[in-house]
Amino acid sequence: MNSLFDERRYLIPFRSILLPQIFTDVLVIGAGAGGLSAAASASAHGDVIVLAKGRTSVSNTAWAQGGVAGVLADDDTIESHVQDTLAAGAGLCDEPAVRSIVGAGTETLRSLLDSGFRADHDPTGSVALGREGGHSHRRIIHAQGDATGRELTRSLGEQARAAPNIRIFEQCFALDLITPSGNGNTGPCLGAITHHPRFGLQVIWAKATILASGGAGMMWRETTNPPLATADGLAMAYRAGASVADVGFMQFHPTTLYVAGASRTLISEAVRGEGAHLLDQNGRRFMADAHELAELAPRDIVSRAIFDVLSTQSIPHVWLDARPVKNFSARFPGIADTLEQFELDPTKDLIPVNPAAHYLVGGVRTDLAARTDLPGLYAVGEIGSTGLHGANRLASNSLLEALVIGRAAGDASAEMLTGEGQSNPWGVAARSGPTQVISDIPLSEHGEIDLADVRSSLRSAMWRNVGIVRAGARLEDAADMLDFWARYSLDKIFDAPGGWEVQNMLLVASLVTRSARWRAESRGCHQRTDAPEPLEQYAVHDVWRRGAPEPVVQPVEHTVATL
Repeated sequence: MNSLFDERRYLIPFRSILLPQIFTDVLVIGAGAGGLSAAASASAHGDVIVLAKGRTSVSNTAWAQGGVAGVLADDDTIESHVQDTLAAGAGLCDEPAVRSIVGAGTETLRSLLDSGFRADHDPTGSVALGREGGHSHRRIIHAQGDATGRELTRSLGEQARAAPNIRIFEQCFALDLITPSGNGNTGPCLGAITHHPRFGLQVIWAKATILASGGAGMMWRETTNPPLATADGLAMAYRAGASVADVGFMQFHPTTLYVAGASRTLISEAVRGEGAHLLDQNGRRFMADAHELAELAPRDIVSRAIFDVLSTQSIPHVWLDARPVKNFSARFPGIADTLEQFELDPTKDLIPVNPAAHYLVGGVRTDLAARTDLPGLYAVGEIGSTGLHGANRLASNSLLEALVIGRAAGDASAEMLTGEGQSNPWGVAARSGPTQVISDIPLSEHGEIDLADVRSSLRSAMWRNVGIVRAGARLEDAADMLDFWARYSLDKIFDAPGGWEVQNMLLVASLVTRSARWRAESRGCHQRTDAPEPLEQYAVHDVWRRGAPEPVVQPVEHTVATL
């Protein structure tokens, strides 16, 4: 790994006291489900600023077609949901986290429904419950069939805008978390340096900072994520000294619409939950032979089975047969509209699909109050790693986690708002007022390189070498490629988000590759052809921190199951 990945502390040179200053109690970076939930609970004890990289309507949450998992049915149990989660996580779930978050599911769903979330209902008037891959019961609530994320963003956004002490800054790019000069990796986090297209660079000083910046799907050529998902939060947390865990695990969603020349569009797992089947080029339903749950197997199994078919039959996609799904257009209106644009009728036509990068399972390591190991910094949603998902996220557990841990983070942030000299769980005093932070970056002496080329090449290299199926030699080659591009990109100073995004993607792609190289086994959504079986020595979390060439290994937390 090129030394530049660990040497670069900030993306730009600056003097903190010379920039425009903004002050708040709690800074939330990200406006998806986790960020808005955190902001709502934090507003009970202080002033809150929420940063949205783009518009609040554009986030991984807003794009989510799947729903929120939780136990509402009489024939379902919390224990069943726990066991489904543990099974999908392939031995890497922290059971206390699973029991805590899944255990909060029923109350979380009821609170969500009470707050104005417009869930779908069945003909009897009860909340409709769907089933998705890996779940043994119907326990997923949706909105407008396939627009759950958009409805969640609407309902949470309305609550945030109605709160008098929450301010939302849209189109505001967070470059870096601020820590005191000379403190190395010890923090505390003092806020962030940001860029707005109208107001330019600004420093936002905060007593507590909550990262909720979403995922990293744009590091892969094929992805379900919006263009804004460029791993910025993970990169700035790592540069600031926070620990990141299990980042080698990227979940690839099995079914995205494959039309040559068009961007990939998610075909929700709920479609398979309602009876759709996957077929190879011969019309054979191959998932029936791959797993006892067939199309409703955990996502890593379905994606890998599709990959095998694509490889053995030398075809660009498989087919999703949705003809068995009743009332498709009413059940999935958004997907139906998308298919219509490509002259596909799901009641008559087979739908071409292939897998795509969907959800980064690992992230910034946190406890169940979202605390990182950097004082004053919390992480929620896809950017965080609580131990819930293990080696492979169970469908629709992500929005549940974002809501539960988002609220916990907002509540916990009160511990940083006490007066000067008061202590908190990190053992640091609450900060009052700005401090001088200096970032000096020498001008590059290396040649110029085209950012668009680096971005495109990085995404292609990650898809080909750090994708659904991996191998040690290919991971080594990917690491070499990333080191080369870093030599000519990480030493530069850019003045616009396009350059900062590429630098963030390079850093996180290197971390993902390094984690995948270290994990010489196959487990969950990390599959290696040169190490095809899970190994007991790797039934641990690999935790990485800036400046350390090897991970700290943390044991998986187990408890005695309550049956």
